[in-house]
Amino acid sequence: MAKEFKFGTDTLTIQHLVDICRGKVEVSLGEEAREKVRKSSGYVEKIIENGDVVYGVNTGFGPLCNTVISKENTAKLQDNILRSHSVGVGKPIAAEIAKAMMVLKVHNLSMGFSGIQESTLDRIIFFIQNDIVPIVPEQGSVGASGDLAPLAHLFLPLIGLGEVIYKEERKESSVVYSELGLEPLQLKAKEGLALINGTQFIAAHAASAVYRLHHALNTADIIGAMSLEGALGSVSPFIEDLHKIRPFSGSLLVARRLRELLKDSEMVQSHANCGRVQDPYSIRCIPQVHGSSRNAWLHVKELVDVEMNSVTDNPIILSEKETISGGNFHGQPLALPCDYLTLAAHEIGNISDRRIYLLLEGGHEGLPKLLMDEIGLNSGFMIPQYTSAALVSENKTLCFPASADSIPTSLGQEDHVSMGSISARKLNQVIGNLEQILAIELVTAAQAFDFRRPMKSGVILEACHELVRDYIDHADNDRVFADDISKAHALIKNYKLTQLAQDIASQHNIDLNGTYDELFRLS
Repeated sequence: MAKEFKFGTDTLTIQHLVDICRGKVEVSLGEEAREKVRKSSGYVEKIIENGDVVYGVNTGFGPLCNTVISKENTAKLQDNILRSHSVGVGKPIAAEIAKAMMVLKVHNLSMGFSGIQESTLDRIIFFIQNDIVPIVPEQGSVGASGDLAPLAHLFLPLIGLGEVIYKEERKESSVVYSELGLEPLQLKAKEGLALINGTQFIAAHAASAVYRLHHALNTADIIGAMSLEGALGSVSPFIEDLHKIRPFSGSLLVARRLRELLKDSEMVQSHANCGRVQDPYSIRCIPQVHGSSRNAWLHVKELVDVEMNSVTDNPIILSEKETISGGNFHGQPLALPCDYLTLAAHEIGNISDRRIYLLLEGGHEGLPKLLMDEIGLNSGFMIPQYTSAALVSENKTLCFPASADSIPTSLGQEDHVSMGSISARKLNQVIGNLEQILAIELVTAAQAFDFRRPMKSGVILEACHELVRDYIDHADNDRVFADDISKAHALIKNYKLTQLAQDIASQHNIDLNGTYDELFRLS
């Protein structure tokens, strides 16, 4: 892993972004990028000196683009845009997402097309380096002329307004400046507009979703394999030759992972000659369903990679004589994919819930109904499935595509908007619910696993089951299953389950991903 990232020079990946936000990678603005930034800000100064009329430099914004602002008021204009556009409502976004927004914005501005001042970038980098994270309300962006409201809130602290999280406390930015012996900035021409024009709210949420879903997909394969063992499912639907004749990369990858997870399993071997012809789809079609979500993930990851390393400001300053007022701020390139990935994440939860239900039915030899011997006095695992059903249903309602909507804003100047901020927020909500659904399946699958003793599964699944049992005991009687679900969720959320699986695979020279590892890798 790289220990330093240079804004405006290096290529930003999702893994880089996560590592920067978690303090694992240092950031800086290299001399090459500084030169481009100085050159671009110099163009803006010459535009002002020459008296040329350029949108956002010395004009009003949106429908006020024909209102010329005097040379004396250009700085005040930039201050006003941060104040007037700070109209967000709702609870604050996660601090890591807000920090990611700053990282993405600095990288965007460091490419030298925005007219930003070097000192302004240095101040934002200082915020990143010292974990000073602005408070940003989650609602208010329509995802078109950039994420205007969230970005305005993000950069209010530059001018001494708004609130930040500093040293784990929420404080007025003016108080933090006093503590640090710093003064707020005085923005110059074009800077306010450069700060709030862009897709960093959408992109930060999308990058977070791609990161989280990557781990959820790996988790789902492991837990799905555990459920298969509990149901004494067949591995024959996972043979490579079957998937080679319908060679989607995601399906080929998942089928391989399942083969490796179930390799040398005594549970699989115990029913090799049974009379069952087919398993239900939630078992038999894991490669096709999980694989399809992986294909969607790969597509969206590629698009997010492009967006993170793009310039989404407006207008673009190419020279003192050439500025372009275009539409790179429009959120549509990520709005549609985020809606698509929301469906992909939901479907993993949908099929997981069906596997939970399957294990409770009592139709599998040696597996008691509701996964408990004394049913009647005990409800067994009946009610955890209610919760998974509720979460799946909630996710279904969140799958309505936000990008299908558009409400004109800016007195009609912005007559088509993406609503990508809503797409990206919903995507993360669905992934959060998915992680809880998988936690319920993990608890259920581990319980079913116990009824197959003394037989053993493959080394990876055995280790994963042992990990679960380190935190959650087998249930002989009813108890507060919410506690079990919470513990299972922590194993998923903190990546302990997937990390253990990878560690055991490495120890036993098991290649879970094969030739598809490079394709589906995060960074």
